Amino acid sequence: MHAPSRHEAATPGDQPGLIAPDTSGMNFYRTDPALADLLRIHLSDQLFRHIEPHLDRLGALAGGHLDECARLADRHGPVLHPRDRFGRDAQWIEYHPAYRELERAAFGEFGIHAMSLRKGILGWPQTYPAVAKHAFTFLFNQAEFGLGCPINVTDGCAKLLSNFGDAALRAKYLDGLTQTDMSQLTQGGQFMTEKEGGSDVGKLTTSAMREGDHWRLTGEKWFCSNADAKVVMLLARPQGAVVGTRGVGLFLMPRFLDDGSPNHYRIVRLKDKLGTRSMASGEIKLEGAIAYAVGRLDRGFVQMAEMVNSSRLSNGVKSTALMRRAYHDAMAVARGRVVFGRRIIDMPLARRQLMKIMLATEQALSMSFLTADALDRAEAGSQDAAALLRILTPTLKFRATRDARKVCGDALEMRGGIGYIEEFVNPRLLRDAHLGSIWEGTGNIVALDALKRAVGRHGADAALAADLHARLDDCTDVPRAWRDRLRDLTDRAIGFAREVAACSDNEAESRRATSLLYHVASAVALAWEGGRIHRMRGDARRLLLSRLVIDHRVAAGDPFRLTENATQRAISDHLLGDPAVGMAEVGELLLAA
Repeated sequence: MHAPSRHEAATPGDQPGLIAPDTSGMNFYRTDPALADLLRIHLSDQLFRHIEPHLDRLGALAGGHLDECARLADRHGPVLHPRDRFGRDAQWIEYHPAYRELERAAFGEFGIHAMSLRKGILGWPQTYPAVAKHAFTFLFNQAEFGLGCPINVTDGCAKLLSNFGDAALRAKYLDGLTQTDMSQLTQGGQFMTEKEGGSDVGKLTTSAMREGDHWRLTGEKWFCSNADAKVVMLLARPQGAVVGTRGVGLFLMPRFLDDGSPNHYRIVRLKDKLGTRSMASGEIKLEGAIAYAVGRLDRGFVQMAEMVNSSRLSNGVKSTALMRRAYHDAMAVARGRVVFGRRIIDMPLARRQLMKIMLATEQALSMSFLTADALDRAEAGSQDAAALLRILTPTLKFRATRDARKVCGDALEMRGGIGYIEEFVNPRLLRDAHLGSIWEGTGNIVALDALKRAVGRHGADAALAADLHARLDDCTDVPRAWRDRLRDLTDRAIGFAREVAACSDNEAESRRATSLLYHVASAVALAWEGGRIHRMRGDARRLLLSRLVIDHRVAAGDPFRLTENATQRAISDHLLGDPAVGMAEVGELLLAA
């Protein structure tokens, strides 16, 4: 080594700290106290204590090794090889070793795909509730979003097979779908979309012809994620069946037949996607592929809808993960960069932007675990929870996925021009965020599901109203005036949703009505959580987020009125800081002008 010359010493690029730091090396579990708080609220103490060391390990991996793997896998996407080197039609997809490492962590080390169905994952003697499983989903997807789809559809295939498959099919395929031994794992896929109908599933043209104990499938599937999955669930219309969704059956299609030969379908090409580039999505042509009926043939769409609803919850959690990663990055910039002699986090306009990023992220985190908890209670037999789940799932999916696009864009902007450079995580987060509001139903479709079906057809709004009122009754240490305001807004949001659902002329209001349900429900959830956390460890700050939801996402404001005042500044100081704040001080801020 040589001593730097005077010219070298003066080179600006050699000066440390000119570029804002990122999240490299961060433990995404340790830096997220809200996650631990919500898990303590929703899980038994025994289960929380068991999973916390595993979450801590995953949090460190997600901020380090897995994040680097995700960057490489995104840059070096899958490649379809139509033939082997001997000219045989043996299709295979080549993945970068970094993607295989991500698979090993998700499927092998942590077994996220199997937590709902296989006992003994990570040493826990039972299966995991959805709340616990999605804590792992949340952390893993802060590093890698693309593989989230194969994890989810493998889980979904196993659930469909477990719930509706006959004994022979379960014996043949279920163990592989829930394996954590990578040499025994059978990844799943879901091939549903066709050119003729994405959301309009009843128009699908894939046909099924009976042949002994199996069926032969003919047709094309247009958007097939995890294209080389070894077991696929898909919909097809048996010959002679009625038109529409009632004539659609659910089938299991293996990638390879019993003799080891490939089944009779081809991957025509892989999609060149905006985001989730690490994961192979393709177009599939079915050429008499052998498949097996799952459940009743006239209930195929209804059965597949269960997988879609489960996927929508997972989708909401994954979009929340993107927001949390974006928030971590924005905070790293704000705390680590100094301009004009001040840290960015100390500048009023930057603080306001950080608060917008934080608010949408925390709303989504609360609503994700509220929905997962409803799923757990529904699977335990609660009809009220099943009705609640029916409305929470599309509501979460609609709003959280849309917020993720904005949050990831705003976080990119916090980093400035460098945030636009692919060496940093921001472009990948933004690209991936756009999938959330398309996957498993676009915004319009999901809003209609929440309003026209969950409210108008199933009356699930009553379950939501009852749940939110019960939570307000439960947080008795929260100031009564604030609880009364939330109670009134709950009734108004439910009433508006019913009004929109009741008349087809009001369909254009479905998105706004769904957003209002989401915002009011999240404000109640944040208040309820704030009360619980205050009882646990004396910190009531989460209640302040409840006020911000109402102030900035529900209440109609005068666009010509200044909104930044001493109260808003005090709330920002508390939420962007670390010290706990007691209920008395928080209560004053809740009710202050």
